[in-house]
Amino acid sequence: MSMIKRVSGVLWMLLSLVGLYFLFGAANAQVEAHPTMDTFIQWGVFVIIFVPICCGLFLFGWYAIRGEYEE
Repeated sequence: MSMIKRVSGVLWMLLSLVGLYFLFGAANAQVEAHPTMDTFIQWGVFVIIFVPICCGLFLFGWYAIRGEYEE
């Protein structure tokens, strides 16, 4: 069971990095396509909200790899 937790930790870490990549890619594409203040505000809010979520996923995966959830 501990091996499954550690492998899932790697998956959580990869998921957070891929999520950040797609978040910034989509934000960049939308801001370049529609350079208005509404678009800046909308994507700024999305980035501010979802970056801490992705950081939390990364930490969750890091703790799973280290074995913090063994008990």
